[in-house]
Amino acid sequence: MSEHEVRVHGHCEPRFAAVRAAFEENFREREELGAAVAVTVDGETVVDLWGGWADAARTRPWERDTTVNVWSTSKGPVALCAHMLADRGLLDLDAPVAAYWPEFAAAGKEKVLVRHLLSHRAGLPGLREPHSLAQLCDWELTTRRLAATEPWWEPGTRSGYHALTYGHLVGEVVRRVSGLRPGAFLEREVTGPLGIDFTIGLPAEDAGRVAELVQPPVRRSAEQAETFGRLAPAAVAALANPAVGAAGANTPEWRAAEIPAANGHGTARAVAALYAVFAGRGAYGGRRFLSPSAAERVREGQGACRDLVLGAGFRHETEIGLGLWLSGPNGSYGPNPRAFGHDGFGGSCGLSDPEAGVSLGYTMNRMGPHVADDPRKTALVDALYGAL
Repeated sequence: MSEHEVRVHGHCEPRFAAVRAAFEENFREREELGAAVAVTVDGETVVDLWGGWADAARTRPWERDTTVNVWSTSKGPVALCAHMLADRGLLDLDAPVAAYWPEFAAAGKEKVLVRHLLSHRAGLPGLREPHSLAQLCDWELTTRRLAATEPWWEPGTRSGYHALTYGHLVGEVVRRVSGLRPGAFLEREVTGPLGIDFTIGLPAEDAGRVAELVQPPVRRSAEQAETFGRLAPAAVAALANPAVGAAGANTPEWRAAEIPAANGHGTARAVAALYAVFAGRGAYGGRRFLSPSAAERVREGQGACRDLVLGAGFRHETEIGLGLWLSGPNGSYGPNPRAFGHDGFGGSCGLSDPEAGVSLGYTMNRMGPHVADDPRKTALVDALYGAL
């Protein structure tokens, strides 16, 4: 096989041949390096494909068990933890966060509700004081600073993407209620029992099978530079305090830390399985993780608006449910406006569509420049729905 030839491996049922074709086309036409895609229908895996290279030098093939940092696609599993606790009556999504985390009431946050954390409406997309990558890796320091800081806007009124803080905010509530951070809770309750290959952070024993993230050169046009220059302070805090890219995420420090908003590591098969819990209305793999009503609540819309952090990157309003983004009229997760999911920085994606009984997981290592709806993801989603 030549250096740039890509051989796709795995299984794809004939009905979904268009998904395989789109996956192969991503390598030929959309500069894919290494990637995997998986699809479940009614809980059964119908697509499980992988191919390409796990490193920039193209020396390590992407294997069946290659794992990779999926960035914000991690937020779906974090939301699952909170909803499982709520379903058990241990967490009230309409209660003040301070009921579980008393220190959080500081600086005017006594009325911030748990649902505001899940829907990116807490007004805490980033810290006001400089916060380094090393400090982000320190759970106690980061949660202490979040508890002490004041919101950037009136909580509950608008969404503003909590790119890195989401996992510490929701995760600390999970810890206060269950005694476990999201990584350990997810392993005990979901991924461990089902053997799902997904972790928050990367265990040391998996270092030999993790893909290297590759961030393409920044080609910033004058218009893009002007847009970045117009970002509100809250957006700068969310996206650049600290600024994190492929180089930082490839370090042992990042991989060893627990950053639930952004350093989940897994296979596409694992992402599809976790999002299949939502697509299966709370059930997957012969187990029930959420009651049907609790699973439905995950996509309870909190109001469409121009996101206060990502608004400059979108031409339209978006709407976040209680932990995931709704497909809505924009069709980010297919033609069903009530489908939902989450994209990860650079391209990855998890998708759930309970009406179709479908979930999709897409993982890759060559990051793209798009805020969301990377063309590679969109091609796969379009092919999937064309086959249904």
